[in-house]
Amino acid sequence: MILELADIQIHKGQQDAFDAAIVRGLHEVITHSKGFRGFKVNKGIESPERYVLMIFWDTLENHTIDFRQSSAFAEWRSIVGSFFATPPVVEHFDLLAKST
Repeated sequence: MILELADIQIHKGQQDAFDAAIVRGLHEVITHSKGFRGFKVNKGIESPERYVLMIFWDTLENHTIDFRQSSAFAEWRSIVGSFFATPPVVEHFDLLAKST
């Protein structure tokens, strides 16, 4: 399983609207994508405009090809993209270890 980690910075004062938009986008778009296995989204306490989105995929290609090169990506960005103060920083990770 692959972890996609997106570090998101939104425009100041848009937290409530973004909270609703990201949850809607995750449920309406991302959860229906090939290879999708789950998500977590956390919002900053010290930096309230910062969010960390974690999406779990079966393979790297499920994110980089199947999702990113589909119409679903444009739909996702139409829901959340206007909130971004800067482009999200996105990286992928393999699991090394975890707690039980």
